[in-house]
Amino acid sequence: MKLRSVIMTEAEVTRSLARITHELIERNRGTDDLILIGIKRRGLPLARMIAANIERFEGASVPVGWVDVTLYRDDLTETTDLPAAGETHIPCDIGGKCVVLVDDVIFTGRTARAAIEAVFKYGRPDSIRLAVLVDRGHRELPIRPDHVGKNIPTARSELIAVTVPETDGEPLSVKLFER
Repeated sequence: MKLRSVIMTEAEVTRSLARITHELIERNRGTDDLILIGIKRRGLPLARMIAANIERFEGASVPVGWVDVTLYRDDLTETTDLPAAGETHIPCDIGGKCVVLVDDVIFTGRTARAAIEAVFKYGRPDSIRLAVLVDRGHRELPIRPDHVGKNIPTARSELIAVTVPETDGEPLSVKLFER
């Protein structure tokens, strides 16, 4: 893969997450009954950053969990012969709550669909919303994020890579690669 450009620097990612945080608080009319669920891998550290922003902006703590969507993917047989289920952690009862799924990039919508299915295994929330750092287009399912850090139109041959310190050992950034 060849790096084409750095789309977002650490400062730009931080500003986008702050804006997403404010949108979440405003749309929810506060932080009551709000739960953040990061989609593993990079959605989890982003969910934790949003939770830290909520704490800083509102002085409120919101539960943060994570979901591994491996066994809920509709392309499971295309990706591996022997899928291994990763750990999912839902920190509290989600019944009647607003669950916000957090991911780094939305592309076809299949990961978001799998995450929604995984969440319903743990209860029936009042609502499920989707917050993503990057929307790159090319949806194959009728799924649209509610909160987006940045829309980046891409060609199918391109790849968006988000780096986060916890997962990648590199500063926050969004990069565009050619395959």
